[in-house]
Amino acid sequence: MATVIPDKNDLRVKALQAFAKEFGEDATFCACAPGRVNLIGEHTDYNEGFVLPMALPMVTVIAARPNQSHRCVVITMSGSIGHVDRAEFDISNRDEMKSGEPKWANYVKGPIANFTCNVPGFDALIISSVPVGAGLSSSAALEVATYTLLEALSGCRTIELNIKAVACQQAEHEFAGVPCGIMDQFISVMGKEGHALLLDCRNLSTKHIPMVQEDCVFLITNSNAPHKLSSSQYTERREACYVAARRLNLKSLREATIADLEILKAQNVCEMLIKRARHVITEISRTVAAAQALEEGSFVKFGQLMNESHDSLQKDYEVSSQELDSLVSAAREIRGVLGSRLTGAGFGGCTVTLVKKDSVDELIKNIKQKYKGNPDFYVAIPDGGAREMGINYCKCTDELH
Repeated sequence: MATVIPDKNDLRVKALQAFAKEFGEDATFCACAPGRVNLIGEHTDYNEGFVLPMALPMVTVIAARPNQSHRCVVITMSGSIGHVDRAEFDISNRDEMKSGEPKWANYVKGPIANFTCNVPGFDALIISSVPVGAGLSSSAALEVATYTLLEALSGCRTIELNIKAVACQQAEHEFAGVPCGIMDQFISVMGKEGHALLLDCRNLSTKHIPMVQEDCVFLITNSNAPHKLSSSQYTERREACYVAARRLNLKSLREATIADLEILKAQNVCEMLIKRARHVITEISRTVAAAQALEEGSFVKFGQLMNESHDSLQKDYEVSSQELDSLVSAAREIRGVLGSRLTGAGFGGCTVTLVKKDSVDELIKNIKQKYKGNPDFYVAIPDGGAREMGINYCKCTDELH
């Protein structure tokens, strides 16, 4: 069976209760931000293409209280029952803040350093239902939840959501040392219930795409296989795209067409370069077509595009793996499956499958029989983005007002 995703309100109560236990007083602010799954549009972001993610019902929740100092004390609840991890750092001069140990705290420090207004010292407790290391953007969820909390603490709320997303992306670049794209932060900030988000990575324009899917859900399957895509492999693929664009005298492969592949062939470039460019060109086209299919309510067409995306990632971009291919193959054997593909950078992490609701159990059973690993399953539909949460609950019954 699929893993039951904790209710956001239940996580809120747990965070508030744990804060009171750890700090000896009640939190006065609470915020959350979701993880995400990318439905289609892989390795298109750094080519100025399109991506189509949706926000997940899995969230990171932060409860906090100003502490009348220039220091932050942050506790995160780990998966081990009763175990907490603690970080403490000075924020009196945010320009001088540096990354350090523990590494998870850098995802909190970064948004603080990049916040647009003055930040008071505070105590905070973090709890999350976004699995770490699964490719569902637990890092962006923490960054965006932190930034949203800072808005509440300071009373300085960012009107333009794209500025908030970019600030969180910059935080990950500077403090975590991860040169991530903008998709994860954008969807965590801008997610809308019942919608995917079409993001143009060239000009950062967005469009919410309605997903009326009464009889369908997305099954996210975590392969629990470690990511094998090294930084050098990622850099090689990225550089291949840039070389192809230069060969075509284009700013990026966003401007290229399938016909341009013949120009590359005429230049006698290597087959690898052709394959990398072909994936990006076709994936950008598929992502635009997928958004249109959703708007038209054509989930069959959307599923076909998902399948084509995975096949391209496997054969042309070569970022799939035996584990991911096995999960996708097992999924496609089930009649109620409309489409299945890897999601994320590849070589580990998760697959996402569009499936009829009444076929979910059969799908999970088939994957368990065919897949040699120990996968986790999550059933999801599009959820909302970051938000502030209420902090009032009755201590005698631990129920929210």
